[in-house]
Amino acid sequence: METRPKIQLRLSPLDKRLELTSKIFLVVMWAFTFYAYLKSPTTIPTHFNASGQADNYGNKLTLFILPVLATIINFGLTKLNKYPQFFNYITKITEENAEKQYTTATRILRFLKLAILVIFSLIILFTYLTTIGVTNGLGFWFLPLTSGLLLILATISISQSFKKNNNVA
Repeated sequence: METRPKIQLRLSPLDKRLELTSKIFLVVMWAFTFYAYLKSPTTIPTHFNASGQADNYGNKLTLFILPVLATIINFGLTKLNKYPQFFNYITKITEENAEKQYTTATRILRFLKLAILVIFSLIILFTYLTTIGVTNGLGFWFLPLTSGLLLILATISISQSFKKNNNVA
């Protein structure tokens, strides 16, 4: 097995803002979930089809599934980000490129964490808005938008990995 350097990364101002924004989103998601739970009827939409229309209904307790998952994912990705030497990389990690590669990889995970929180928050919001009759589901735009967001993150991650490697002489 390849031995990679262990480096203590310093968080840049951008990384600190991403971490703070994720924490704020998580707290707001939980607060809104409790609000939606208290204001919703017993039966709410629990599933949306590919076109964003509600196609299954169930108990309002299901509102708590997404915040619980978001909290677990957020905690897991935060913990994982402390060990970038164990990530998979496109390029060989050396002493010379380790800091740049690790910084890029951990930043992408921070963006992914925030993207997941935004997506889950939108689902909770639109579930509530559908429940009270303001909207009729997530909308046709939801699936392409969220898929595009995640695809953009993957594309940036790959391109940054190659870019950082090419900058090292």
